[in-house]
Amino acid sequence: MHFKRTIAAIATSACVLSGLLFSPAPAFAQATTTQQQTVSIIPQPVKLTQQSGSFALNKDTRIFVDPKNEELRKIGEYLAKNIKEMTGVQPKVEQKAPAKNSSNYLHLTLSTPVDTLGSEGYTLNVTSDNIILAAKEPHGIFLGTQTVRQLLPAQPTKSPVSIPALEVVDKPRYQWRGMHLDVARHFFPVEFVKEYIDYLAMHKMNTFHWHLTEDQGWRIEIKKYPELTKVGAFRDGTLIGHYSDQPHKFTNERYGGFYTQEQIKDVVKYAQERYITVVPEIEMPGHALAALTTYPHLSCTGGPFEVEQKWGVFDDIFCAGNEETFTFLEDVMTEVLALFPSKIVHIGGDEAPKTRWKECPKCQKRIADEGLKDEHELQSYFIQRMEKFLNSKGRTIIGWDEILEGGLAPNAYVMSWRGTEGGIAAAKQHHYVVMTPGSHVYFDHYQGEPSLEPTAIGGLTTLEKVYAFEPTPAELSAEEKKYILGAQANVWTEYIPSTDHVEYMVFPRISALSEVLWTPAAKKDWNDFQTRMQQQYKRFDHLGVNYARSTFNVKQNITVDPTQSVATVALATDAKGPQIYYTLDGSEPTTASQAYTAPFQLTNTATIKAASFDEKGKQLGKVSSRDVNQHQAFAHTVELKNAPHRNYTAAGGLTLVDGQLATNSFTNGQWLGFLGDDFEAVIDLKEKKPVNRIISSYLQTKNDGIQLPAQVEFAVSKNGKKYKTVKVITELSDKPGVFKEVLTAELPGTKARYIKVTAKNPRPGTEQDRGKAWIFTDEIVVE
Repeated sequence: MHFKRTIAAIATSACVLSGLLFSPAPAFAQATTTQQQTVSIIPQPVKLTQQSGSFALNKDTRIFVDPKNEELRKIGEYLAKNIKEMTGVQPKVEQKAPAKNSSNYLHLTLSTPVDTLGSEGYTLNVTSDNIILAAKEPHGIFLGTQTVRQLLPAQPTKSPVSIPALEVVDKPRYQWRGMHLDVARHFFPVEFVKEYIDYLAMHKMNTFHWHLTEDQGWRIEIKKYPELTKVGAFRDGTLIGHYSDQPHKFTNERYGGFYTQEQIKDVVKYAQERYITVVPEIEMPGHALAALTTYPHLSCTGGPFEVEQKWGVFDDIFCAGNEETFTFLEDVMTEVLALFPSKIVHIGGDEAPKTRWKECPKCQKRIADEGLKDEHELQSYFIQRMEKFLNSKGRTIIGWDEILEGGLAPNAYVMSWRGTEGGIAAAKQHHYVVMTPGSHVYFDHYQGEPSLEPTAIGGLTTLEKVYAFEPTPAELSAEEKKYILGAQANVWTEYIPSTDHVEYMVFPRISALSEVLWTPAAKKDWNDFQTRMQQQYKRFDHLGVNYARSTFNVKQNITVDPTQSVATVALATDAKGPQIYYTLDGSEPTTASQAYTAPFQLTNTATIKAASFDEKGKQLGKVSSRDVNQHQAFAHTVELKNAPHRNYTAAGGLTLVDGQLATNSFTNGQWLGFLGDDFEAVIDLKEKKPVNRIISSYLQTKNDGIQLPAQVEFAVSKNGKKYKTVKVITELSDKPGVFKEVLTAELPGTKARYIKVTAKNPRPGTEQDRGKAWIFTDEIVVE
């Protein structure tokens, strides 16, 4: 039975726990009395020692739990039902300690805790006589059952079933192990939210960050303000395609939805039964257009507004000079607090332009009355005022790292998303931090070659990159590191319209994140994780999860050596096991093509196509393709006058002569980016050669501050000292949208050794770049 179908079919939460959290484990874990089992657990426990022998399940197997403990009884019942489902054996659950000298039982107990393992730690001992799962708190027992889950058969079987003898001593590395879900851009039903929570529990996560309000929709019922959901929960259309596509097009379909307070209580209870804390997010002062459409008097201008149909950052935010704004938000938060017992409440605080505040008499009066320096301090006043209110209710706020600007609220936690810098700054001020940098844990980013993936907001966050994430920055002192609570991944849904698509973006990356957050850093091992993921994929298949197969796509890493003017091609997948086959003539690879065994050198211009295949010859991923043009400047030495920005260095100057043309995605590692600086490159061809044409490319993505140069100049030299300008281009395209501008200088009959290309930065930039513009440049082709 598929996972999603199971959820739809089961009415009670107890049954859901039985059917889902202890649903069948993968085929790899199946063992009989005559078969030695391979143990493969994600996240990897702190200590796992496999021993000889196994515990055999049979009709006489019993489950003992501590007497007078209803939590343990429920967990025991869930486990018993799952064992029956998978083996046909129904262990009887008894609320008492096993008798001395008894055998053939599982014992879930709090009577022998290891204090050093904390409230979420547990020990698991499997012998031929019994299975003892012990913890300090029921939460630890529950997490231990997630390990037991991976020791049971993958499919129901009538054969004898045994669990391998082993010892596990386990506890999490971090106390905040979270996943976020944005239901405001696209709305998802309660049934899926519960399913999402089950995904978290399955991976030993303990925090669900529920993003409930946005410019595009208000998703939570507030009884004092019923118009919020009557008006703010619905928009009259939705952007079609990517935001960068110009001109913008929209559907004309009304879209929306919201959760009633009863539904929210149901979800919170469902999460509590799985030991998961639900942290609600109510955005302020920005991302508020759904609320302002409903109550325009809470804005600086008075509106009118519409619930947004496109994505982005908008100037109209809550008015900080209007007392009614704070009355409204305190009323809203009062009802929110009654629904969510979480000590931590998220108040957003990100991407709040100050444009309206600068022009608003009320806001300017507030700045003057409060003795504030500027609008940034006004935002700090706003956040601190809401913090005081929430602190008075016994709650603590957490906000995106913009709340650092203008002064951090005294007790606030910080969620660091614009890299780790905000988190570092907060930890140094002794504020608690949750790391969630876009570089590693934004699951709305592409997870493979963008041309092979469904439309995403941008970025490139592969399974390997998630696994490489280190939440605790090395530059913090030992004392400061204590303020790093943990991390989470964010799932923003501008480009994720369906539940299947959410699953596609979350899986399998959630498995990598779970190990980052649970397993000690010293025990992390990418190769071992890849091996264990082979079994995790089988589990996903059984659960009916629509996981991304991107890990089976072949990654092509082409490096150039300017000393020999050659390129080396390395092929790999993030999945362990598949065989890679490739071609160099542009034909589709099959198992009859060249098998990849080691990196190889290219001797000619080629179109490399590669794919992975299983042992039966079935293609597992999509075909990746890369053109390599060995032009005159290919793999030659390049000198850059200015260094590219640290975030967009690619392979440095060699990126310009690696024979590869970049796509229109500036985050795919094929572009050099320069912020506020001119671009100048000099290529040494080693000897004078005929040069008939020079081609240079530049990217425009104005929404990201990436602009075409103000001027591009091509020059050549025979000695590297005296250059002759062969073409200057000052009139570049002024069309909108995202595109690559390809500029050419024709110079037939010319001989030169050195090629110089210079691009002038236009500099206007964007507000967030403080007056600087980006130039992004690609391959310099010399023919």
